Amino acid sequence: MSERLNIKKVLKDNTMLFVLVAVMLLFEVLIRYNDHGSLFSPANITNLIRQNSYVVILATGMLLCILTGGNIDLSVGSVVALIGALAGVLICKAGVNIALSIVLCILAGILIGAFHGMFIAYLHIPPFITTLAGMLLWRGVATIILNGQPIAPFPAGYNKLFESYLFTDPTFSVPTMIVAAICCVVFAIVEIVSRVRKIKKGYQVSSLITFVAKIIVLSAVILLVGQFLARDRGIPVILILLAVIVAAYGYFTKNTVPGRYLYAIGGNVKAAKLSGVNTDNVMFFAYTNMGFISAVAALVCIARFNSAQPTAGQSYEMDAIASCFIGGASAYGGTGTVTGAVIGAIFMGVLNNGMSILGIDMNWQRAVKGLVLLAAVLFDVMSKKRGKSAN
Repeated sequence: MSERLNIKKVLKDNTMLFVLVAVMLLFEVLIRYNDHGSLFSPANITNLIRQNSYVVILATGMLLCILTGGNIDLSVGSVVALIGALAGVLICKAGVNIALSIVLCILAGILIGAFHGMFIAYLHIPPFITTLAGMLLWRGVATIILNGQPIAPFPAGYNKLFESYLFTDPTFSVPTMIVAAICCVVFAIVEIVSRVRKIKKGYQVSSLITFVAKIIVLSAVILLVGQFLARDRGIPVILILLAVIVAAYGYFTKNTVPGRYLYAIGGNVKAAKLSGVNTDNVMFFAYTNMGFISAVAALVCIARFNSAQPTAGQSYEMDAIASCFIGGASAYGGTGTVTGAVIGAIFMGVLNNGMSILGIDMNWQRAVKGLVLLAAVLFDVMSKKRGKSAN
């Protein structure tokens, strides 16, 4: 009986992951049936990583805002455009050193996030209103800076920072597979150490069978992705940046006191205050961090497009928000993980990529993504209601 319960728990805890796999297989069948190639071609896997890097980056920051009580940041797309415009002026027109330009752009993003955070945390203006104003404001500023015209191209030295590849081999990159194997070993060690620590502290852990299966399955996925990359152009540099961001924010939300404060506020803000949590400072941090993350996403985007454009970043906020909710973040706050947000971002990327390969009209693509987001939020609401009725 307990084994059946474990299986149910695994299915419940990884629902979106199984849905992602099912959707990928469905697209693969449809794409092959219509003779449009393959979703799982090495080149397409690389393109999926490159094309959706900004979604993963923005989703990690957006998650922190959502955790505080279902709050969102509507300005991130406009901030991406503004920081891109600033980078274009500094690097392409003013000839400022690339490293210094990157630092200045990141500082600008942090200041914009702090500007939003000040109004939200200390003046208690609702995040929706504050960031809606920011969406209009920063888009206007970006257009003014660029004078309505794109700036291109960027120096090869800049593009190389985000658009280059490691261990490129025209046939098969063995070093790429070695790196993938090392990642599997590191992942297994981290999981084992984490489990041992939890057991020593008396925390509840999953069954040994479930734990081992998790390591085996995820290691197989890492090796599978590794061989796709090895058969194409090697490891994209952007993938390393994504891994660092996801690992850092995953650790922060799971294993640090400030990270747990985000969950506490989303769970019950009054109880958090009574427990001594400075909720205003936590809100200020969440939105300041969102500005930082938006700046990083902007630097990645201008390298990918090799230009700074006043129209850049349109609907990026929607992709980031949808990724978080699809990945299991609660519309009420207090629930969600970085891993879930990444899965949601991959899901959005697969939807975009699969429908584009099939030649589905862009309007229908938007309609499908809207229905998927609605279904994800509906699932969250119904789960909450079932939980309350059970109690």
